[in-house]
Amino acid sequence: MSLAAAVGTEGQEVPNRRVILKRHVTGFPSEDDMEVVAGAARLAVPPGSAAVVLKNLYLSCDPYMRGRMSKQNRRSYVPAFVPGSGWPRCEQSGGIWAPGFQGWRSRLGMTGWEEYTLIPNQESLSKINHPEMPLSYYTGVLGMPGLTAYAGLYDVAKPKKGEYFFVSAASGAVGQIVGQLAKLTGCYVVGSAGSDEKVKLLKTKFGFDEAFNYKKEQDLNAALQRYFPEGIDIYFEHVGGTMLDAVLLNMRMHDRIAVCGMISQYNLEQPQGIQNLLSLIIKRVRMEGFMVSDYLGQHHKFEEEMVRYLKDDKIVYVEDVAEGLEKAPAALIGLFTGRNVGKQLVTVTQE
Repeated sequence: MSLAAAVGTEGQEVPNRRVILKRHVTGFPSEDDMEVVAGAARLAVPPGSAAVVLKNLYLSCDPYMRGRMSKQNRRSYVPAFVPGSGWPRCEQSGGIWAPGFQGWRSRLGMTGWEEYTLIPNQESLSKINHPEMPLSYYTGVLGMPGLTAYAGLYDVAKPKKGEYFFVSAASGAVGQIVGQLAKLTGCYVVGSAGSDEKVKLLKTKFGFDEAFNYKKEQDLNAALQRYFPEGIDIYFEHVGGTMLDAVLLNMRMHDRIAVCGMISQYNLEQPQGIQNLLSLIIKRVRMEGFMVSDYLGQHHKFEEEMVRYLKDDKIVYVEDVAEGLEKAPAALIGLFTGRNVGKQLVTVTQE
């Protein structure tokens, strides 16, 4: 059966399950903080409206969503979720236009965690320029995580051939991409990850020069000295905490840290203090945070370059796919225990 036949006809009311946040979260979140509830959606919009109904196929799980689950929302740069209202439009989602809207076309947009989402203005949806690529890639390597890696590397870190590059959470959605881009630039690349399986992946599939399991290291400072005896030129920061403290001791003079995220701190009510910030002064290190939303104007250029890399096998990409909307809460929680290998996403309906 085709997807169009499975969805139904224009104007028809169809079941619409969605994920809701049951309560604001303190400390480490659990699956029980979320719930999949039944609902309904109508495949129609008012005549003359710019709205469309999107059939969601892929939903993205990303660490920043944890900040939106807290009532105070002090650690996020986007509004908090409202318990009981479902996930607001927050995630990139590969999708299909509902019947009656110029046929069935793949689009990317900010949607709810649900089977169908009413998009008030179709202009907010991005065109997918390379339908020959897997649609799921637009929640990852060709979407927000890929652009994060691209802009964070080239606009913030500004790598040069021969430099020593370190990335934490290196097998995740952003880490796997930024490490490979740094290799293409000619850097010596080392990544850290939380399992031997992920370390092997970094070295054999992604082509990192070295990688280590940080959970097996009693002394992170000593580990970094072992892998970077001459020091680190660029650190692409994902985790914060003790890893950042150790990196600060191992930076080279006049080099830089691009701060993408700090996942080790997201579930702490009292964030860890950093003890080695004096290294920024002593070594004249530039430490700069960035947000991908500042670089949306580069998306077309990034997309074209990344598609070429993928087609030429210069970039390889790994996804961790949870099948079914009911698996979404577990998939999100798994990000904070390191359960995922590669980019975490959820399939709502098979293509």
